[in-house]
Amino acid sequence: MRKEIIDAILTKSIYTALREQKLLNIYNKLVAIVPDITHQYSTFNIDSKYLETNVRALHAFQMSLVNKTIELINKNSTNIVDIGDSAGTHIQYIKGLHPEQNIKSLSINIDQEAVNKIRAKGLEALCARAEELSFLDIETDVFLLFETLEHLTDPIRFLERLSHVPCKSLVITVPYIAKSRVGLHHIRHSQKQQVNAENTHIFELSPKDWRLIFQHSGWEVVTESVYRQYPRCSPLWLAREYWIRYDFEGFYGVILKPDKTWSSVYEWY
Repeated sequence: MRKEIIDAILTKSIYTALREQKLLNIYNKLVAIVPDITHQYSTFNIDSKYLETNVRALHAFQMSLVNKTIELINKNSTNIVDIGDSAGTHIQYIKGLHPEQNIKSLSINIDQEAVNKIRAKGLEALCARAEELSFLDIETDVFLLFETLEHLTDPIRFLERLSHVPCKSLVITVPYIAKSRVGLHHIRHSQKQQVNAENTHIFELSPKDWRLIFQHSGWEVVTESVYRQYPRCSPLWLAREYWIRYDFEGFYGVILKPDKTWSSVYEWY
C-alpha cells in the first residue's frame, strides 16, 4: 500500500511538472502516436501507470528538443541517427510529429534484441557499439543520444570522434545532477552483481561540467534546458527531495553543433 501511495504522488508530480513546463501537449501527442511502450527496454517492462508516466514524460522532453532541432535545420528531408535506440519509439514519434517531413532514420544499439525490435517495425537498425560509430561510413543531419552518454566509459573520446562525422546537430539528454559524481551505484551500495553498459552509469555530471566536456570535445551548445520531474509552483514541490534521493531530480538536454574552437587546441592522442 505504501508503494502505491508513493507511486500515485510521483505520478501526480510528473503530470503537474509537465503542465508547468509546457510539455503536456506533446506528451499527449506521443501517447496517440505510440499507445503502448510496455516493451520499450530490453532489461525491464514498463508495467505500471507510474513507470509509463515517468518514461513518457522524459520522451516528451526529448521530443521537444528534436522538434526545435528540425525547426533549426529547416529542411524538407531530414536524416536522423539514433544512437542507443532501444525500440525505435523515438523514430516513430518523430515521423508522427512531422508527417510533412521525409524522415530517414538509422538506429544504433549494441543489443541485438533491441535491433530486432526496431527492424520488426520496418525501421533501419544496426547492431554496433556507440564508440565504433565514427569508424562507420555515416553522414547525417541529426544525431540523437538519449540517456546514453552517462553509460560510456570514455564519453570525451566518443564525443571527439563523433565531431568528425558529418552532421548538423547532436541532441543529447542525460540525468540532471546539480553536483557532479561518479555513478557506479552497484559498487557505491555494495551490491555485487553482474552489470553491463546498458544498466550502469559511469559519469553523472552537472550541466556546467558537461558544457566544458562538449566544448573540449568539438561541440558548441546551441540551446539547453532542464526538465524537472516535479513542479516548482505547487505543494508537490516537496517531491523534489524524493526524486533526488531515489531517482533523478530531472534531465538535462542540449542541442549541439560541431565547433573545433577548443578541441583544436588540445593535442589528441
